[in-house]
Amino acid sequence: MSASEMTIDEIAEFLKKNPDFFEHHADVLLALNVTHPHGGRTVSIPERQLIATREKVRLLENKLTELIQFGEENDALSEKIHALTLKLIGAASLDQAIDVLYLDLLDRFQVPHVAVRFWGVVPTGGTSTPEFQNSPAELRQFVDAMTQPYCGAHPVYETHLWFGEHAPHLKSYALVPLKNEKTFGLLLMASENAERFYADMGTMFLSRIGQVFAHCAARNLVLMADPTANE
Repeated sequence: MSASEMTIDEIAEFLKKNPDFFEHHADVLLALNVTHPHGGRTVSIPERQLIATREKVRLLENKLTELIQFGEENDALSEKIHALTLKLIGAASLDQAIDVLYLDLLDRFQVPHVAVRFWGVVPTGGTSTPEFQNSPAELRQFVDAMTQPYCGAHPVYETHLWFGEHAPHLKSYALVPLKNEKTFGLLLMASENAERFYADMGTMFLSRIGQVFAHCAARNLVLMADPTANE
């Protein structure tokens, strides 16, 4: 079969199988011209390869810059969570731990709306706060089945109503289960920004916040004999 009878794919396959072809036919390589990728003029094969290499380098540099930016953002977020963890560990009471959580999420994480609900437990001091208001059984079952935080545009079991007059304006939510040996509550965050908590976002840092707060809160809580008593 002559070269004129070969298909484009066959020619490409031939060149792949014969990488030394242009070493023995350097004149052919120098005589070849291809279209410039960013214009109508033609360039030589070596020049085209140089252009392609430069484009690959540019893409890799952009990717590296993006990765560095993500790394710096994650480092900053880790520092914030570390600081919050230390504050929660140092909280002398449940009320203080709750205040620390609310204020830090607002001031350092810019989460405008935060609420906590507990169930199946009572404070060791015997007092009750708004965080112990009744929660629907369906919500408790949903949270108990969660294996990771939920993020998205839809509130679960009307939890958005916890934020009163702000409820109609909320567009994204993050639900973080509070678990120790068992699930005993929920940390809910919400925002008017639809992109703040989106369905595909990573939840590792949310999980860490929930775990630390749950651990610190549990020090001041007692399991109820009848978990449905506060319904």
